[in-house]
Formats: sequence, structure tokens, C-alpha cells
Amino acid sequence: MSSISSWDGTITSTQFHNAASTFSEIWNNFDLEFPHWSWINCPNKPGFAATKLQGYLSLENMILPRTTEEECVLAGIEDLTCSSEDLFNDTAILVQKDSKERHHYDFHVIYSSSFRVPVLYFRAYCSDGEPLAIEDLEKDFPAYTAQELAVSKWTFITQEEHPFLNRPWYTLHPCGTSEWMKLLFSNEPSVVSQGGVAIEKYLTSWFSVVSPVFGFKIPFKFSTFINSTPSKFGNVATVI
Repeated sequence: MSSISSWDGTITSTQFHNAASTFSEIWNNFDLEFPHWSWINCPNKPGFAATKLQGYLSLENMILPRTTEEECVLAGIEDLTCSSEDLFNDTAILVQKDSKERHHYDFHVIYSSSFRVPVLYFRAYCSDGEPLAIEDLEKDFPAYTAQELAVSKWTFITQEEHPFLNRPWYTLHPCGTSEWMKLLFSNEPSVVSQGGVAIEKYLTSWFSVVSPVFGFKIPFKFSTFINSTPSKFGNVATVI
């Protein structure tokens, strides 16, 4: 068994599939006023061994919340969860509050065999299907994301070919993901009390860091339920 101190913050493709199944099932059973996540099975690529795990997690037709004075400030790992549930009603999340055209976002979470972590791919478009340029994306994002884009536009967000759809999509670069995932779990008391990092918690913790980039965050009640749910698939890393 490997200790949490020796765990490198990565997961296998099987662990990703298990985490995605649990994450989407619990997410869809909660009344979060978000679109549902679903697992999209994809045909196996030529030259690759057949596997039922070939696919990705998908949430589509999301309309981002508008930046308001009520928006939580991303100040650090410990501040990633908003304390007020008012941010998660249908007014705050699904309706833009001004007269500008509503932009639609599709999110796909895909396992990277190179980095061995989840990677978020996304595209944004107008109601007529016209894709948004990155300059238009900046207007939708909260202030802290726009500031990061101004400093490191094409290293923070890149445009790459979607691994399954073979079309250009934006993606959050996965460099450094394993490091901050290990940091998140190394500071979590339940890692010791439960004997390791539960697979189900991996994707929830990952998404709690990624989602504020777009101005929405996982409600506290969802994270609490995940933390209290016994693991069905075991642990990523086990404390000895």
C-alpha cells in the first residue's frame, strides 16, 4: 500500500471512470438548478485496445452566472466554497441579468493519459450557434479569471483538438493539476480518518477548483453529501 505522502496526485483511467459515474449520479440527483452531467461513450480509436471506459463526462447548454457584487472571491483553497446558497438559485445561475445576448457553454471532462488527471474542455457559442472568440469569453468570465487571462492567456486557457470530436475546443491546461490535487487532499482531515483519498472525492475536489474559473461553484450541501458517502470503489491512495 502507498501512503498519502507518496501519492503523486494522479488517477488511472479506471478510477476516473468510477469517479465520473459517482459524481454525475449524485450531481443529477441534487436540485442544483444546473444542467445534468452524462457519460458519453465513444467508439474505440483505431490501434487502441477495446475498452468500455472510452468516453468523457459531458454537461451542455450551460449559461454562466453574470459577475455581480454577490460573487464569491477566489482567495485561496480554503475559500473555494461559497457560504451562501443564494448563489445557486435559478436566477443567479441560469439567467443573465442584463440585456446582452446569452452565451451557451458546453463542458467536457476528459481523462488525459499523459498527465493522468481530468482535463476540462469547453466551447462557447451564441444562441445562433456562432462560436465565441477568446476575447468574447473574457467578458463572460469573473474578474479574477479575466486578470489571469491577461497575464497568461495561452498557457492558462489553450485551444486544442477535442480528443473525441476532432474539432477545436478551448481547454484549461492540466499542467500542475496533480500538484494542487495532492495539496488539497494532504490538508484534508478525512484522508487520515478514512484511510486514504476516496475516488469519489477526487472529481468533486477537482471541480471545486476548476468551476470558479467560470464563476460558478459547487454548493456546500453537495460537497457535504460526497464527504459523508462511503466509498464504493476504494481509495486512490491509502494511509498506512
